[in-house]
Amino acid sequence: MISITSAELNYLVFRYLHESGFTHSAFAFGYEAGINKSTIDGNLVPPSALFTFVQKGIQYLELEANLSGTNADMDDDFSFLQPLDLITKDPYELQRIIKAKKENLQKDRLEENGKHNEDTQVNELEHTQEREEKKGREKEQEPGKETIEKDREREKGKEKEKAHQDHIINGEKCEDKFVMEYEENGTLGPEPMDISTNTTSLPCDISSHDVTILEGHTSEVFTCAWSPSGLLLASGSGDSSARIWTIADGPGSSSSQNGPLNVVVLKHFRGRTNEKSKDVTTLDWNGDGTLLATGSYDGQARIWSGDGELRNTLNKHKGPIFSLKWNKKGDYLLSGSVDKTAIVWDIKTGEWKQAFEFHSGPTLDVDWRNNVSFATCSTDGLINVCKVGENRPIKTFLGHQGEVNAIKWDPTGSLLASCSDDYTAKIWSLKQDKYLHDLKEHIKEIYTIRWSPTGPGTNNPNQPLLLASASFDSTIKLWDVELGRLICSLNGHRDPVYSVAFSPNGEYLASGSMDKCMHIWSVKEGKIVKTYSGNGGIFEVCWNKEGDKVAACFANNVVCVLDFRM
Repeated sequence: MISITSAELNYLVFRYLHESGFTHSAFAFGYEAGINKSTIDGNLVPPSALFTFVQKGIQYLELEANLSGTNADMDDDFSFLQPLDLITKDPYELQRIIKAKKENLQKDRLEENGKHNEDTQVNELEHTQEREEKKGREKEQEPGKETIEKDREREKGKEKEKAHQDHIINGEKCEDKFVMEYEENGTLGPEPMDISTNTTSLPCDISSHDVTILEGHTSEVFTCAWSPSGLLLASGSGDSSARIWTIADGPGSSSSQNGPLNVVVLKHFRGRTNEKSKDVTTLDWNGDGTLLATGSYDGQARIWSGDGELRNTLNKHKGPIFSLKWNKKGDYLLSGSVDKTAIVWDIKTGEWKQAFEFHSGPTLDVDWRNNVSFATCSTDGLINVCKVGENRPIKTFLGHQGEVNAIKWDPTGSLLASCSDDYTAKIWSLKQDKYLHDLKEHIKEIYTIRWSPTGPGTNNPNQPLLLASASFDSTIKLWDVELGRLICSLNGHRDPVYSVAFSPNGEYLASGSMDKCMHIWSVKEGKIVKTYSGNGGIFEVCWNKEGDKVAACFANNVVCVLDFRM
């Protein structure tokens, strides 16, 4: 079996992007950042950095990559892979795909040679038969030698079978050793972390009776969100649609047992379903759950009613929308785009109210502080705090050494948290220019952060305010916000963690990873209390307002709703 090292994969990604003729700024910043890092470090882009920009731009790869193979160099292993394979399949699966397609290609070439190859094979077969007959005559003269050879072959077969069985047993019963073999073979993958013993506790497994599988999307599901008003769940996918699912109250069950689900499909295309550039990348409900906003790769934001009626299409961005948020009042919608801008939309008029063009790189995340002020972050490493009506940022935070992936205001709007590819999370206050705390315990890029719904001014005032950070190092870390110190590290995942979410009461934390597992942790104990294994990487997890259901969206085109009762 062939093997792909991380260095080889870096080079193949470069070749693939270069030959596919990508011009979008999202790929430019991702790969240029990788080039800069390789110049500084003397090495090619680390695999985790590749995961960062491939995941952020996976919708571009899906829609605009030239996958026909007509112009591709067939000697380049990467040409045999689909882009999403990089983050949804493990290294062994990637190797099998490449090997199988190479074998098929060789077979096709042989068939093209036609009669010449057939004649050659016939001649070779005749020579082989002659050699075998000669060997048979010699063996008839030496029966003792034949018996010895057969005995040797039987012993070899027994040893090979025993080794194979031992490998399977070790793979199933000793997960750490199995991951270690990946590293020794030079295959791509994040550095394995110590697996929490809690993950192997069978009572933690969520029963299939408590899981509802929502099927219907025809591509990976990137995002999901519960309506604050009831049992509506929205999901956004790479299939150019969002869906609004009505989830029955009470314990979940298989959709096949319940029959057809009540779902409304929000199509982000007109006419043909194969139109490009309509991936739904982000979505958000307004405060009373009456309107759903979706952001798409085509640069448009759309406003929908709860029953799926398209109310408005907001068109001003010149690049894909990566994030959008309603303010609490519901009169403004904020969107951030690869075109480096953030735009505030007036929902009453359906027009843009103000465009903010203060970043030199794509805007990756936006978040409201209150009804009129908000923060934006970018690949340029800057964080801007802006206000509707002001022509310049009211505050700019400098401190990160890499692109800033996410920002979040705490429940009271007094503290801002940020996380970056520089392996750090930081906590900021408008009262000072420098960060209050620099959180440095992660050893790889931090993809997302979440505040707990606790502390003064929340529904859970007697519990301390916490910050959770999720990283490509496979861990989630919980931080003491007041002291700026690590409380505990949650080490139950084996691959990058893309999403975390606190339960409404702040007692539990859900996490979703590329290892296909969703864990629910006790915040107080730092232990896994429930776990669910799906059939694809998890892009996002979210709780309903009652805290008794958790939704997770998967790379294998499904959304799962888990009933959670302790």
